[in-house]
Amino acid sequence: MLALSRKQNEAIIVGNDIEITILEIKGEQVKIGINAPKSVPVYRKELYTQIKDANQEAIEQANSVEALKGLL
Repeated sequence: MLALSRKQNEAIIVGNDIEITILEIKGEQVKIGINAPKSVPVYRKELYTQIKDANQEAIEQANSVEALKGLL
C-alpha cells in the first residue's frame, strides 16, 4: 500500500484519468472528492462488499437451481 500525506485542496492522480482531492479536514474526518470517468465505478468499500456478497449469493442460487433442474 502506498501511503501519502496530503493537505486540504491537494490531490493525487491514479493512472491517467482519476484525481482524488482532499476537500476538507475536520478532526478525524477527511472529505475527499473523486474525479473519474463515468466508465469507472467508484464505491465506498462497505457498499462494494455488499454488492460483491449479493452477486456471489445470486451465483450460488443460480447454480442450485441448475442442479435441481438436472435431477428432473
